[in-house]
Amino acid sequence: MAFTSGNAAVDRYIAEGYGTVRGMSSAFAATICGHVIRRQSELGIRGHIAEIGTFEGRFFIAMALGMAADEHALGIDTFTWPNAGLLDLFHSHCARLGLARERYSAIKANIRDLSPKDIHDALGGPVRFWHIDGDHSREALLADLDLAEATLHPRGMICLDDMMHPGYPLLIVAVHAWMERHPDWRVLCVIDREDIVAAGKFLICHKDVVPLFEQDLMDAFKQQHWVLGSEWERYFCVVLTPHPRIAEVD
Repeated sequence: MAFTSGNAAVDRYIAEGYGTVRGMSSAFAATICGHVIRRQSELGIRGHIAEIGTFEGRFFIAMALGMAADEHALGIDTFTWPNAGLLDLFHSHCARLGLARERYSAIKANIRDLSPKDIHDALGGPVRFWHIDGDHSREALLADLDLAEATLHPRGMICLDDMMHPGYPLLIVAVHAWMERHPDWRVLCVIDREDIVAAGKFLICHKDVVPLFEQDLMDAFKQQHWVLGSEWERYFCVVLTPHPRIAEVD
């Protein structure tokens, strides 16, 4: 890719190791999220990193390599699919790709069995960046969003996977319902998918956080910025896509 997150460890992993870990999150999205995590650090937003649906750790490692020295990453998964060896494989990927064991924890559990207190106890403080890639149902996503919001830093960010994916069309319904119940929240950015496998993501946050990142994203990823934006009735948000273009109509 002709653009980077600006964090050397994250960019090196995305360039050299990302494709060696099985998963479906795109390198495009990982780069943008790595940039957001770096900007959080620059703005003094301190906290931890957490993920629901860690699988082999592809996206998890990209996020965790962007942490500050005193921060910790938490990966949550049942770690049972496709087989019982998944947790060991996850740990081996982290070790092979430069994420030290003391920098992260893994909880092998059903996310529904965990409370905000469990997350806080595991990390010792708020989460500044959540990645949600759990069960792809409306009910599960709504519950995941509630858990993430309850444990989030006031200026934190939630990244939602598989948004507007043809295979999971009702996830967006859950997002809309949740945000209608939380009117002070906004979609900051739509990160377009690379293909049918590497699906798109949404970055969402409190409306007061949007100005800290909106212009920065448009400037940092100028060549990937789809300038028409994404309309959410009451506001527009940034759209970043690998190949921004407008249809030519004769």
